[in-house]
Amino acid sequence: MAFGITKQELQQWKQKVSRGEIAFLTHFWYDQRFPQYHTVTKVGCSDLRRLADWCLTNGLNPQYIHDRQPYPHFDLLGPKQTELLRKYKLEDHITRFGLT
Repeated sequence: MAFGITKQELQQWKQKVSRGEIAFLTHFWYDQRFPQYHTVTKVGCSDLRRLADWCLTNGLNPQYIHDRQPYPHFDLLGPKQTELLRKYKLEDHITRFGLT
């Protein structure tokens, strides 16, 4: 479940993903498999080839893309999440969700 985002933010992410853009959505999150993390950034794109290329460019294994149509995405957690949010100049995500 996603916490800490608005319906409008979720809608905007879905629209970008549907258009084949690389879109980022960070939110509070809990999964008992990863109790050390309290947030996730979903990097989505409906163009699976483009999303796989994005993964490879950023040192990520595209095998872990969640091909959940109509919103395929890759989940970023931990240090890689912060690293890539910085790389893509999404400091507001880092600040908002306490990832410093």
